[in-house]
Amino acid sequence: AGCWHQCCPGRNNACWAPDAHRARCYCDSYCERTGDCCEDYHAACRRAAVGCAVGPWGPWSRCSSLCGVGSKARSRQVTVPPRHGGEPCPDLKQRRGCLGEHVTCGTAK
Repeated sequence: AGCWHQCCPGRNNACWAPDAHRARCYCDSYCERTGDCCEDYHAACRRAAVGCAVGPWGPWSRCSSLCGVGSKARSRQVTVPPRHGGEPCPDLKQRRGCLGEHVTCGTAK
């Protein structure tokens, strides 16, 4: 038994195998933190681990409000998805506040 048949990213309680003593050992990348990895975890899973890679942030969008408080957003794309328990992807979207100050705002008051 062991991880040769499966390797899972993140925390996945369904990703386990029986160890030599018929107890559960885990093949998810979280097992490194909890110390309950199967004996072959490093050979079967970590060797081929690929962490997530992302591209640059895109431009901020326009403010969602022409006049007053609104928000802007931007995003980036995954260029290399995580595999075999590699590092997960960071945030792909960001949002921040903004104040719409369109030329018509003064006349709207």
